[in-house]
Amino acid sequence: MKACACHILVKDKILADELKIQLVKGGNFHQLAKKHSICPSGKKGGDLGEFSPGTMVKAFDNVVFKKEILTVHGPIKTQFGFHLIKTLYRS
Repeated sequence: MKACACHILVKDKILADELKIQLVKGGNFHQLAKKHSICPSGKKGGDLGEFSPGTMVKAFDNVVFKKEILTVHGPIKTQFGFHLIKTLYRS
């Protein structure tokens, strides 16, 4: 199985919660990722491309491979910070 996902990574939960509210209200995921994400993928609008299970940390994989696609999940805490994750597809 493979999946394609994008995410926004920030250091604090308050900002993650604020971004999640903006997304729920129709905010543009890719623009918010470019503006706020501290991950290098932020430059690409948070796009992580296609990957297999086990590539990302467990908490991240659990969202990408088990939760509903095309829905923003999170904030999910990992050792990197707080993620808002959107799975684009699984195959």
